[in-house]
Amino acid sequence: MPTISMFFGIIIRMYCGKAEHAPPHIHAYYQDFKAIFDIASGDVTEGSLPPRQTRLVAAWIELHREELIADWELATRGELPFKIEPLR
Repeated sequence: MPTISMFFGIIIRMYCGKAEHAPPHIHAYYQDFKAIFDIASGDVTEGSLPPRQTRLVAAWIELHREELIADWELATRGELPFKIEPLR
């Protein structure tokens, strides 16, 4: 699962493979926390992060939604997604 971005101690990853399940999503990791975020809504669909980190990831998704969808399309074809600029 390639890392597509890292910021403020948060690691963002996206699985690659034709069998990856919908809806389009990312995996976010922060310390011992893990969460899956829906790309379309920015909502957590599984797991959890602390509130501040949840807000940061949701804001990052909002800023990079088009890039994330493009990466999702690559990943579902088994191709490596591109890196995306971190939140600054």
